[in-house]
Amino acid sequence: MFHPPKALRWPALLAMSAVVAVLLELAGIPAALLLGPMAAGVVMGVTGNAVTIPKVPYYLAQAVIGCLIASSITVSILTTFLQDWMIYVGIVVIVIAASSALGWLMSRWQVLPGTTAVWGSSPGAATAMMLMAEAFGADARLVAFMQYLRVIFVAVAASMVARFWIGAEGSATAGIVWFPPLDWPAFGTTLGLTVGGAWLGRVLKIPAGPLLLPMGVGIVLHLLGLIHMQLPEWFLAIAYAALGWRIGLGFTPEVMRHAWHALPKIAGSIVALLAFCGGLAALLHVFLGTDPVTAYLATSPGGMDSIAIIAASTKVDLPFVMALQTVRFVIVLVVGPPMARFIATRIGRTKGEPEPALEN
Repeated sequence: MFHPPKALRWPALLAMSAVVAVLLELAGIPAALLLGPMAAGVVMGVTGNAVTIPKVPYYLAQAVIGCLIASSITVSILTTFLQDWMIYVGIVVIVIAASSALGWLMSRWQVLPGTTAVWGSSPGAATAMMLMAEAFGADARLVAFMQYLRVIFVAVAASMVARFWIGAEGSATAGIVWFPPLDWPAFGTTLGLTVGGAWLGRVLKIPAGPLLLPMGVGIVLHLLGLIHMQLPEWFLAIAYAALGWRIGLGFTPEVMRHAWHALPKIAGSIVALLAFCGGLAALLHVFLGTDPVTAYLATSPGGMDSIAIIAASTKVDLPFVMALQTVRFVIVLVVGPPMARFIATRIGRTKGEPEPALEN
């Protein structure tokens, strides 16, 4: 197996990450800026050429994701939710219950160790679930494998549904401005919330604090109109790369064998969840008159960013889609940790197979 000198490992990782990310972007794969560095990290880790990601950039990257989530929750989405909140909450609870049942079954059958399957089955908030899973002791590498495999499945299925009924031609790369003019007050606010939130989250020793603290503070201040944030694409790309490398470089041949062995069951659980959500969409269409594409995009289990891109390029009820996706995203963030702990107390850890968590 080839082992380049240590001095060349970082350049090799950077080059490989860029190439894979560009190829995924050109293919229209969602979360390419995260998946590219993660895939490059996996190659480096499995081949024994891993490098070390310092902790500070990793915590700052988590805080950037928290700011991104906060900036995506707007007053219009909140207003749309309040108009029919019972419908939104009901659908979200049903989807979460179905995904939790699948996670419980996979944990029960020891497809993956401990509560890893529960975190990996959470419908949405993929990056946040990956970070929170690590903070609560699950294997973030296998959680990432499950979450982003589902993101790809969901994006492909949603694109096919949209094109079949309406003929949408959305692309994940359309309209990206990599280096927009900086709004220094807004960008400065983002930097302050990122650095301050990451630091305070660690000082207070909150699980996944560097993610959750700037996210919570940012949501409140953003909805009140007290702050405006700017997250240019180049800034997000740096954060995505740090997160992707952190997870990917943690893969070892043993972890990869485990993921590959579990792949058929993981793929089967994803297809089952997609089919279940498709049934919910059919019920929305039949009983509420929601058009089929709007209903399907709204109930799709995860990949909020890719769903937003597809919905924006399709003649659907965009506020309805994004309100339901956002409500599920927030509820999953709130319900995820206690749900995982509850299931853990029911089934216990896998005997003789401790969960290999990443270092904090």
